[in-house]
Amino acid sequence: MLLTRGLKSLLPHVLRRVIRCNRLSISNTSGMAEGYRQANVVILHKSLADDFEKFCRANDGPLPLLYRSQPGDWKCPSLSSDSDIRTDCLQYRIYEHGACTGSLKSLKEYSEQLKDMVTFYLGCSFSFEKAIQNAGIPIRNIEQKCNVSMYKTAGPCYSVSPFCCNLVVTMRPIPESKLKAAVLATCELEEAHGAPIHIGDPGLLGIQDLSKPDYGDPVPLQHGDIPVFWACGVTGVEAVINCKAPLAFTHSPGCMFITDIKNDNIRPLRGDPQVHCISQDPLHFSIVSAEAAQKIKTLETLIGVDPGERGIIHLQRQDELLKACLAISHARSVLITTGFPTHFTYEPPEENDGPPGALAIAAILQALEKEVAIVTDQRAMALNKKIIEEAVQLGILKKPIPLLSYQRESADSALMFLCENGNPGRPRFDHLIAIERAGMAADGNYYNARKVNIKHLVDPIDELFLAAQTIPGVTTTGVGDGGNELGMGKVKDAVKKHIKNGDVIACDVEADFTVVAGVSNWGGYAIACALYLLRACEVHERYLRNGVGFPQLPKKEGWLSALPSVPKEEKLLKTLVRHGVRSGKTASLEMEVDGLPFYNTHSLMIEKLL
Repeated sequence: MLLTRGLKSLLPHVLRRVIRCNRLSISNTSGMAEGYRQANVVILHKSLADDFEKFCRANDGPLPLLYRSQPGDWKCPSLSSDSDIRTDCLQYRIYEHGACTGSLKSLKEYSEQLKDMVTFYLGCSFSFEKAIQNAGIPIRNIEQKCNVSMYKTAGPCYSVSPFCCNLVVTMRPIPESKLKAAVLATCELEEAHGAPIHIGDPGLLGIQDLSKPDYGDPVPLQHGDIPVFWACGVTGVEAVINCKAPLAFTHSPGCMFITDIKNDNIRPLRGDPQVHCISQDPLHFSIVSAEAAQKIKTLETLIGVDPGERGIIHLQRQDELLKACLAISHARSVLITTGFPTHFTYEPPEENDGPPGALAIAAILQALEKEVAIVTDQRAMALNKKIIEEAVQLGILKKPIPLLSYQRESADSALMFLCENGNPGRPRFDHLIAIERAGMAADGNYYNARKVNIKHLVDPIDELFLAAQTIPGVTTTGVGDGGNELGMGKVKDAVKKHIKNGDVIACDVEADFTVVAGVSNWGGYAIACALYLLRACEVHERYLRNGVGFPQLPKKEGWLSALPSVPKEEKLLKTLVRHGVRSGKTASLEMEVDGLPFYNTHSLMIEKLL
């Protein structure tokens, strides 16, 4: 038997010849023929071929189609010069009516049946291993001389009858310091599955135990490693099983067909993709293109001006807008709260900074087809109901938003509100956003900027943010402009040091992400714009859908129309004024917010953000 040492440097046609002669004592082709593409193989009856091709096109993350043969043709001239698919994989599997009935070293005994069958060659992640190694990243399964780990996920592929199955992924442990390099090394190799589809906790994919792969071998993580998941061509095997064809063949997982094609046909990206951690429990990273990330950083800079000269520059933290919006982008259901009753001598006591920003966020979330609800003070329910109804009439919202209130009735009230039956494993919301919402200070009271205690007007919605810290997978964002808003506890030391009356008014309740703006509404507008940018980003959008299904970019016009605009915000502010909602700084019922005129100040900011 030929020794495995040196196989990685053999030319593909030589390696295929060796495999054909059954002279290898290896169990998989990982690390073989470095720099050349390897392929998953699916062989089906010709009557199923068109539908399977459509299935591949609809799920090109796991099933990038390299070549489709004619019936009975066991060569693939565009991939290799002298191949025979009946003999050139290390091992095959035979499926009859969806059941694996055996493993084979050769398919020659089925030559007659193969005359009516079509072979599909699908991209494989083994093809990018050399690129990963060239980036200075260890490949643990090669180090440990075993097959890569493959897992069935809970995520369905886009179905094309009779083919339907859940996505299968490979997992490679990557040192945390090398995550960006791993994404960069693979994102351009789309015919080898491209960039990862998930980085972090396997449970988010429905994988319960990394030590028990569905295919391949377990590959233990070393200290500092993060599990990184790529879409896998074994998804095609699962599709074959589920379609229950009378007869089908595949490669055995890990035993690929090795082509003569080098990995040099790549599409250039617009700058390097970035990797950001958006949750610690469970550990979750997201990716975004450098172009989209830079635009979001520009949004953050625009809203960071300080027209009220409060000293908010000392509260700002770099990339908080980007990280917050990445977390929101991954959320299925979002809860928003707003309302700062600073004008305690008026009815209603609310100020008009907050509701417009909250509705701007809600509008883009609706356009992105996420569930969204608003929680507010019980005393303000009627007012907010009217505002939401008029926002729908004005075309700001597509439909009314569920309006909720929260009261503390027992020690577990917050948990019961946020989770089904109070079960932290079944949260109703993935992300909570507070925008210009009165936040609880260290002494348990709520203060406006002038140190007036307004606790009697504020329901304890802070408790929801505190409870969220104990619920895995629920993240939070606070938007504020003075440090006394819910969520600003993350920067409370800076508030106490740099903001007038900060030692008294500083909010003590933290959010995971704090977006600090000159006016809180601007923070809401920026979040809406950033969420649009993320969904319009090809790199991030593919990551969101795990590489399965079709890109959602044709929906861009609908997303764009949901963004705030000067005419929409002008009409909304007039609505607030009509309902007696006043400017925060002056208590004026004019077209102003926080003492700043709408025209040529707020309108100009909206235009800049757009």
